[in-house]
This record gives sequence, structure tokens and C-alpha cells, in this order.
Amino acid sequence: MTTTAATPVPAPATAAEAAARPGGGGVRTVRHRWTEHGLLFTAPFLVVYALFLLWPLLYGVRMSLGDDNIAGTDAEFIGLDNYAEALTDPNVWSSLWNTVWFTVLSTVPLVLTGLLLALLAHHLRVVQWLWRLSWFAPFLLPSGVVCLLWLWMIYPSDFGLADQLLASAGLDPGIGWLTDSRYAMLSVILTTVWWTVGFNFLLYLAGLQSVPQHLYEAAEIDGAGPWQRLWHITLPMLRRTTGVVVVLQLLASLKIFDQVYILTGGGPDDSTRPILQYVYQAGFTGYRIGYASAVSYVFFALIVVVSLVQLRLSRRASEEKAK
Repeated sequence: MTTTAATPVPAPATAAEAAARPGGGGVRTVRHRWTEHGLLFTAPFLVVYALFLLWPLLYGVRMSLGDDNIAGTDAEFIGLDNYAEALTDPNVWSSLWNTVWFTVLSTVPLVLTGLLLALLAHHLRVVQWLWRLSWFAPFLLPSGVVCLLWLWMIYPSDFGLADQLLASAGLDPGIGWLTDSRYAMLSVILTTVWWTVGFNFLLYLAGLQSVPQHLYEAAEIDGAGPWQRLWHITLPMLRRTTGVVVVLQLLASLKIFDQVYILTGGGPDDSTRPILQYVYQAGFTGYRIGYASAVSYVFFALIVVVSLVQLRLSRRASEEKAK
């Protein structure tokens, strides 16, 4: 009986050894590393991201440091002159104030109305789908359609729905909703609330559906009424949802442009002109692309500061709650 010795199986070569072989392993190792770290799968996104976001961002910084104009003539490097002019331009500060004022006045009703509608839709049992559809449907409309709808049906003098409601209540219907500086900003806010509250409503509705039902059942057994369950269960459980809604709403309101541009054009007397419309006017009406870019980055810095402050407050609240 003869025995044969087992042929030893060579150990697989490491990546370094494979790469060191003549002509070998280099391409395969690089491909392995790309696949291992997921870079091969994210490469298409990274290319698109760099091409359409990072490059325009960097190119905008370059333009803000020069006297670029829309005619495309040779621009000269002027350093921080555009930024210095922007910080001393009264039009920048008035437009920025209009933007902040709109954000403050629109964020509160949008958050509260979204919460109220979500509570109603969550507890209404009759044709529940209809309530959800009717409250979310306006958000699906383009901004141009919404603004023209309000411009032609709600705000026209004498025959608009707004004036008809005032007349039926015995009040003076002769209000210039979009031509009087006292009411123009309010009119833009009403249009925005009707249009965008559906998004906040959807977020709150999702948050309500994630609240454990046994908490309500236990509270009801202990004798808690509807208001007590709302204050001590529903609202605390929606704290994170509210934080997300507030942050998203602040950022969206700071970027106001469409509604004002279509409804009032920034008037009357620039009382509703937001900062983005001033950027548009400086760049495409005044032909000063470099200066418009500088104003844009000043506004961008403001948004970053607001986001960081909100993030810091949220973290502090979470840490205090954990303690």
C-alpha cells in the first residue's frame, strides 16, 4: 500500500505581492480598492456632483472677486471690493430685511397649520384619504400656477375672492392686496402658506403614525383626556419632527423668490423684494455678475450661520433631554 504526499497548496498572494509582480496586479488592485470602498459605484454621482455643484460654486467665488459682467468682456481681479460694497449697500440690507421678515412671518403659521391639519387628518375617520389629498395637493402645483391662480382669482380688486369675502362681512373691499405696502407682504405670505403647508402636513402625519398606540391606551386607562394626551404624549413625541420641519421651513423661506417675483415684482417701492431678487436684478438687469455673486455668497454665509445655530440648539436640547 503506497501513500502519496499531499501537494501543498500555495497561499494566495497578498495585494502587495500581486502588485509587485511584473506587469501584474496593479490594475486589479486598484479596481479591488475602488470596489471595496464603493467608489466605483459612487463615481457617476461624484462626477455629476462635481460638474454641476462644486464647479459652479468655485467659479462663482472667482467671479465674486472680479468685475465680471454679463457681456462676457475681460474681467479684472478686484479682490474683496464687491464684498465691501455689498456690506455697505442699503439695497442689500433692505432686501435682506424683507427676506428675514418674510421668514419670521411665514414659518410660524406654516408649522402650526401643518401640525393642526395633520392632527385632524390623523383622527378623522370619514373619507380620510380625501382630507389628505386636498391638503397636500396644492404643494404639487408649480409656483407659477399657484401665483397666477391667486393673482387672477383671489387678489383682483372689486371682483377677487378676497374682496368679496370682505364685502360679505360688511368691510371695505377696496384693499390693494398687492399694490399697498401694508398688505403686499401679507398677501405673499398667505399664498405661500396655502401652497407649501402640505409638505409640513405630510411630515407631521408621518410622525403621528409612528407614535406607539399603547401610550395612548395606557394614558386613557389612567384617565387622561384628549388634551392631556396631546400635551403629554403627542407633542413630546413629535419634538424631532418639529425640529426637522422648522429647519426645512427656515431654509425654504430664506430662499423666497418665485412668489414675490410673480405677484408683486418686489414692489410696491421694493417693500417685498427679497435678497434673491436683488441678486437677480444686480446680475441680469444691472449686468454686474461679479457683484451679484458677492451678494449671493454673503447670503449663503447667512444661511450657513442659521443652520449651524439651529443644529447647535437641537443638540443642546437633545443633551439636556438625555440628562
